[in-house]
Amino acid sequence: MARMNISLPEGIKEPHEEQVHERGYDTGSEFIRQLLRRQQQRSQLHTLLVDGMSSGSGSEMNEEYFDRLRDRVWEAGAA
Repeated sequence: MARMNISLPEGIKEPHEEQVHERGYDTGSEFIRQLLRRQQQRSQLHTLLVDGMSSGSGSEMNEEYFDRLRDRVWEAGAA
């Protein structure tokens, strides 16, 4: 694993240490890695959303749509 050192001002360092403790991380590095992973996931989701919005008009999502979707999920789970 590559190393990176980051300097934090006191106004960020203290809340960071509190979050590490409150969220049950063993180290500040674990907490920062998780934050970076979440940011990557958000970025990927944003890309997917933009791609979806650019793909043209969608279909109406009404009760019938969700009934069919629910049926497909149940069928896939039974397989």
